[in-house]
Amino acid sequence: MSALADIQRLVECESPTEDLDACNQVIDLAVEISNTRLKPIAQKVIENGRPVFWWGAKNPKIVLLCHLDTVWPIGSFLPTWKVNGDQVSGPGIFDMKTGFIQAMHALIGIEGAESKVALVATTDEETGSATSKELINRLSKDADAVLVFEASLDGKVKTGRKGTAMYQVKVTGLASHAGLDPEKGINATTEMAKLVLQIASLENPTFGTTAVPTVMKSGTTTNTVPALASLDIDVRSFTNAELERIDKSIRNLKSDIAKVEVTGGINRPPLEEVSTMALYEKLETVAASLDLPKIGNASVGGASDGNIAAAAGAKVLDGLGAEGLGAHAPSEFIKISTVEPRIKLINAFINELLK
Repeated sequence: MSALADIQRLVECESPTEDLDACNQVIDLAVEISNTRLKPIAQKVIENGRPVFWWGAKNPKIVLLCHLDTVWPIGSFLPTWKVNGDQVSGPGIFDMKTGFIQAMHALIGIEGAESKVALVATTDEETGSATSKELINRLSKDADAVLVFEASLDGKVKTGRKGTAMYQVKVTGLASHAGLDPEKGINATTEMAKLVLQIASLENPTFGTTAVPTVMKSGTTTNTVPALASLDIDVRSFTNAELERIDKSIRNLKSDIAKVEVTGGINRPPLEEVSTMALYEKLETVAASLDLPKIGNASVGGASDGNIAAAAGAKVLDGLGAEGLGAHAPSEFIKISTVEPRIKLINAFINELLK
């Protein structure tokens, strides 16, 4: 069977993060596929109640880091496998089940890899890696390199990622009749609106810093002064200093008349180029030795587990996975013709790192 056939099996085993049974099934299938490709056998381990795929060394010098959960509820991406010329689409095919299979196939034929390399795939990356963060930290702090198989950007690897912070703000006011005596109430909606403008003003384009009010809920009935309002906030930046600046500002939000509570915080620190450029330059050297065109690199807004690995002190290279488009979108697809060349490149890159 080819890498593409393995990708199809994984994609058709749908695995939304929130569905623990489905995540167990996809890890079981990944173990089964690996055991037809690699020796020694892979295994499923449980980390904080969630399944994780593991092949190779327990204390690896090189970590191939993946995730097998997706954002797609079961049955919401139809058909689950569709080939159209050089493109094939399916739930999670680009983000990032193809990357996992490419990493697995790249290990084939590397003598002694099992003693120095680990291929690890988690199942909660799409919701922030709450249960796997400790594992990623533990693996990364002693590794020489962490290679992350998130999707590429038009074939380019990712040498920078924004850090993320997530918050929820709750405003508690006082209900009253909106028609008879609104002055006796404290309008949580009005007070939250004032805070929304303050939050939006925190952005800083110079550092790619965004502070986006997203989901807002308020009120109970149309004739009642709202007593409670809540707001979710998505914050991103390429620098830690900016995340910390906004963290302080959001925690200091106040209302003159209502109670304001803030929960949440910095979720993933930025992946900065100081952690990535050495590995990127080595990758380009390997690509040139194979007579491949320049790979290229980019910085992107989305975060990944590579951010966590870099914060633990590891050298990281991200975006080593699929070439295609449409992460989290109904148009999600990969380019079939790029799968095998990327496997060849990663195989040579791992061999170089093991020298």
